Amino acid sequence: MIAGPPFSRPIRVETIPREGLEMRVEADEAERAALAAFNGLPAIGKLVATFSLKHGAGGAIIVRGEVAADVTQTCVVTLEPFEASLVEQIDTRFAPPSERLRRPAEDPRFEDEDRPDPIVDGKIDLGALTAEFLTLGLDPYPRKPGVAFESPKAKPESPASPFSALADQKKGG
Repeated sequence: MIAGPPFSRPIRVETIPREGLEMRVEADEAERAALAAFNGLPAIGKLVATFSLKHGAGGAIIVRGEVAADVTQTCVVTLEPFEASLVEQIDTRFAPPSERLRRPAEDPRFEDEDRPDPIVDGKIDLGALTAEFLTLGLDPYPRKPGVAFESPKAKPESPASPFSALADQKKGG
């Protein structure tokens, strides 16, 4: 049996009112444990996202919001677990497949933008979006506060070998 994504909160696009929609999603204990395992974290204590969804041109949905999480990470220097918080801002677009295929370069209004994410089967998954921004917001080399990495001291040059004179004589022949 194929398991679904660890955190999923799909919303049908046709249920989003013309004036927009405010939503809040929160991961439960099992979802946080699955996301922690996926991200190689000892634990995720809290994962909450707030979203503002609005209709855009060409059937697009503009999603803005914030992901907030309390995570336990492992220090890359001491290998000790420590608590950290992160807040990631979300500002993205979703579009039907036909709109999504247009290259932003073909439309000067979208010159600096990436292609929109796809609306799949008429749905946007706010849980998957939350999980994505959680993962992107994690420090890839987390360090416990107050811990600094000190590079190993360089070994002093060893004194010349007493046999180096013999080696020099052999070379000179």
